[in-house]
Amino acid sequence: MAFIDTIMEKAKAAGKTIVFPEGNDPRTIEAAAKLIERGIVKVILIGNKEKLMSSAGEWDISGAAFVDPQNYDKYDEFVEAFAEMRKKKFPTIDEARAKAKLLMRDENFIGVMMVKAGMADGMVSGACHSTADTLRPSLQILKTAPGTKLVSAFFMIIVPDCEYGSNGVFLFGDSGLVENPSADDLSEIAYSSAKSFKLLAGDEPRVAMLSYSTYGSAHSELTEKVVEATRLAKEKFPELSLDGELQLDAAIVPSVGKSKAPGSKVAGTANVLIFPNLDAGNIGYKLAQRLAKAEAYGPITQGIAAPVNDLSRGCSADDIVGVAAITAVQAIK
Repeated sequence: MAFIDTIMEKAKAAGKTIVFPEGNDPRTIEAAAKLIERGIVKVILIGNKEKLMSSAGEWDISGAAFVDPQNYDKYDEFVEAFAEMRKKKFPTIDEARAKAKLLMRDENFIGVMMVKAGMADGMVSGACHSTADTLRPSLQILKTAPGTKLVSAFFMIIVPDCEYGSNGVFLFGDSGLVENPSADDLSEIAYSSAKSFKLLAGDEPRVAMLSYSTYGSAHSELTEKVVEATRLAKEKFPELSLDGELQLDAAIVPSVGKSKAPGSKVAGTANVLIFPNLDAGNIGYKLAQRLAKAEAYGPITQGIAAPVNDLSRGCSADDIVGVAAITAVQAIK
C-alpha cells in the first residue's frame, strides 16, 4: 500500500477532528468535502456557515461543523482563557484581556484555542496565511511538547521505484522552519524527526546527519557543526540509530556507505536525512520532488504540544487532504 494510502487508513481508524481556519478558501472547501466523503477526519470549518455553504458549489460540506468568528458562543470563554495564559506578557490583566478580545476574532487563534480546549485534535492552515500567522498562536497557546526543546518541520518524501531508504520513503528535516540550526538544535531535530518517521512510516528510523564531508574527509566550520551535532545526539539519545557526518551518497547508497564509512550501522541505509541548514533542506526536498518525481508531504511541524500544520500557499486541495490525514495520525496518542 502506498505511503499516503496507509496514512489515510490510519486517520480513518483514529476518528480525529481537524479544524480548518481558512474556510473561505476554495481549496479548503474542496478538501473538506473530500475528507468528509471519505471519512478520513471530522471537519470543523471556521467561517460563516451560510456564506461557506453558498460558495461551496459542487462540493458537499454539509457534514462539517462550522464556527463563525464574529458570532461564536465560546468567544468570552476563549478571551478569558487566553488573557489568563498570557497575562505575564502585559502590565495588567485588563490589557491582556483587551488583546485577547482582538485575537479571539482571528481564525488561526480560534482554531488553536479549539485544539487547546480539546474540541479539535489538530489544525491545518497556511493556504492563505503566512507560516508566522499559522504558528504564532500555536507557540503562544499550545507551546512545545513535553521533553521537546525545539519546534521544527520536515517533509515526507516518497520516491517512486526507489531502492533506497525505506523502499523510497524518507523524512527530510528540517526542510521548512529552522533557518540556521546550531549543533544542539540539529541534535534535537534528529530526535524529533526519528520519532516522526516511526509514527508516520511505521519503520525503524535510521538517521543520517548530512554534510559535504564523510567521517572527516573535509574540515571547516560547517562540517564541525555537524560533527558536534552527531556527538550531542549520540550522547543525549543513545537509543537512536544515528551516524554522521555523512555525505548524501554515503548515507543512502549501500556500496558508497560501505566504502566511505565502513562499520557504520546507518551509512548506506538511512531513511531520515537531517540537513545542516534550511538552505540545504529546502533545496534537497525540491530536487527530489522535481527531478525524482517524488511525492512531498509537508512542511509538517513537530515539537508542538498538539499537531498544527502549515500548508504551502501554493497547495492544492489534495495537498490539504494529505496534510489533514497526517495531522490526524500525529494526534494519535
